[in-house]
Amino acid sequence: MPEVTLAQVLEARDRRAELQQTLLRTYACPLVSFTMNIAGPAKYSQLIERAFRVGLLALDDALPKEFILARKIETSVTGCQAIYCIKGLSATGLKKLCVNIEIASPIGRLFDMDVIDMDGRILKRATERGCIVCGAPGRACAAGRLHSVSELQKVTTKILFDYFAQADAKRIAALAVQSLIDEVNTTPKPGLVDRRNNGSHRDMNISTFLRSAEALEPYFQNCVNIGQLTAAQTPEETFALLRAAGLSAEKEMYTATGGVNTHKGIIYTLGVLCGALGRLWTPENPFAPISRLFDECAQMVKLSVASDITAFDGATAGQRLYLNYGLTGIRGEVAAGLPSVKNISLPAYQNGLRAGLSANDAGAIALLHLIAEVKDTNLYHRGGIEGAEFAADAARILLQENEFPRREQLEALDDAFIARNLSPGGCADLLAVTYFVWGLISHP
Repeated sequence: MPEVTLAQVLEARDRRAELQQTLLRTYACPLVSFTMNIAGPAKYSQLIERAFRVGLLALDDALPKEFILARKIETSVTGCQAIYCIKGLSATGLKKLCVNIEIASPIGRLFDMDVIDMDGRILKRATERGCIVCGAPGRACAAGRLHSVSELQKVTTKILFDYFAQADAKRIAALAVQSLIDEVNTTPKPGLVDRRNNGSHRDMNISTFLRSAEALEPYFQNCVNIGQLTAAQTPEETFALLRAAGLSAEKEMYTATGGVNTHKGIIYTLGVLCGALGRLWTPENPFAPISRLFDECAQMVKLSVASDITAFDGATAGQRLYLNYGLTGIRGEVAAGLPSVKNISLPAYQNGLRAGLSANDAGAIALLHLIAEVKDTNLYHRGGIEGAEFAADAARILLQENEFPRREQLEALDDAFIARNLSPGGCADLLAVTYFVWGLISHP
């Protein structure tokens, strides 16, 4: 982090005071002057600015838009600052609001939200804050310089690290759940549960999927946390813990659905992705680049997949599909770095959005590309090689005829899949991954 001199800090303080006076004269209303409480000569970093943005969001949420007459924001080597000009609230009421924000936020101890009345007076808190290091009340520690700058910086870093580790894990888990919701809601999807019908399924409907998605949110957050906590260990060690968590998540899924398998495949895939995001996470950059994320997933599972394959004896349907057709399913997909998402569905989805399609319609087209190109173990299981080839050929023909097939064409294909009891569940999982990845890209 760049360091600043005392002269620079004092100069920045003087400029801020001048701006405050100008705004008081211009708007004749109370001000909120928001800066970050950062000890030492390094006043700005990407992480400090990220925390500052959390405070800005809290202020914006707490203040009705019509109350904000002006808002001046500046970030520089001397720190982050924002000045709000507020009507409709007294300075006393505004101070109470700011104190509540500082108390409520886990990183609020680092917020300095001064309130300045129309006479230029800075309002004091009713009770002074405790020491950031030891919690002692008042300013005795600061006045006596009882804690070193390095101590203060260490505590500040921990506050920020702990806050963003959990906030980002929750955010990633929410994106994972939303991807499952978006996938099941995408309509029409040939042979799959959607808003049109239950596809080729008799034991599940859209409500079953929504209950399952909601039940899995704690699991996804746990996967991110596992990745964060084991980032210094080998990828295989992280995956071993994820695998154990995934088995517990399957039980939660079955409880939520009354014994129906809605998301067993995606528990594996999104669990690995969330774990990889945790391994690559930093508070400054919570979402790793997608190519690096896919590579990390492959590193985590490839030894496990290779070991599992050598032990196949045909005891399960998945093992028989590998022995008969060489299909490794979703585990092989992840071990290869999710090439079907990277090279097929994500480009198709983005292409649809660029062409002006809705998210639903772009997703339906992306799914069609997956059906045309991916050897889906669910299709082989339900329809054998003949059914799988029918599905791939039908999807490919539609795409050859029209880059963006019409809705009625997709509905006709849905009816054809249902008549043959075909359900491309593996491709549906890859569509959910596509939505998840797009969420990471579009909401950094």
